[in-house]
Amino acid sequence: MDLLVGYDGSPAATTAIRVGTRLFPKARAQITFVQTPPFASPALRKRLRLTSRSVSELSEAVEREGKFEAQLIADTGVALATAGGWEAEALLKQAWGGEGIGLAQLAETTKPAAVVVGSRGLSGSEAMLGSVSELLVLHSPVPVLVTKQTLLATEYQALATGPVLVGVDGSAGAATAVAAAQALFPGREVVAVSVSDGSGAEATAADGVRVVTTAPSRGRGAGATADALIASADEHGAAALVVGSRGRTGLKRVLLGSVAKSLLHTTYRPVVVVPSS
Repeated sequence: MDLLVGYDGSPAATTAIRVGTRLFPKARAQITFVQTPPFASPALRKRLRLTSRSVSELSEAVEREGKFEAQLIADTGVALATAGGWEAEALLKQAWGGEGIGLAQLAETTKPAAVVVGSRGLSGSEAMLGSVSELLVLHSPVPVLVTKQTLLATEYQALATGPVLVGVDGSAGAATAVAAAQALFPGREVVAVSVSDGSGAEATAADGVRVVTTAPSRGRGAGATADALIASADEHGAAALVVGSRGRTGLKRVLLGSVAKSLLHTTYRPVVVVPSS
């Protein structure tokens, strides 16, 4: 399995590699640092401004030393990934449209099985991830795994062997999410969870996939559906949650796009968002 991993040297990015190596053992990973303007950290730019004698010299130095700085960060990520059992290599990309767009572009050209990112990176202009993870989810042509730092011991232990829960609502997007879960997690139990909306309709899933129906503990809407999925994941000791980027529209079913966004903000377990198309 080939993976594209966003890495910026932050604790969140380190956790993403740690989680990823347990969810996808023996994968091949491109550990990617995306450079955006001004292409160097504030500390490095400050030092170069003090030593450069002209604007041209400063520009050349920022380009040269910024690339070296980025390579060191990516190489650190490669070392972490290799220690976790992955076959890994460093990849650098300069992107003018932002880190999320840069990663989505790479996913479009390299066609990995999934992209792996942390939910939050470093602060300020040193950040690579954070809101970037949401932007990536919107534009990536392949599934995106988003991880968080504060996993409990039981949640971390579940990564290696726990079942994978997929939110389903009877839509084509949910069916795509189930198929993606089976492809990404071969040998794992895949459980399709349908959150009842009171209409009496029943969701179905592919052969060999157990379907569980649950009800929200409070109200309706995306937040209530996400909470119900999280509660089901806790009950089953899930390794990860998988949802489609979009579900059914209209009054009868909650739009899974909204549920995906709610899950990214509320659950601490890894979330895989699968593009519907």
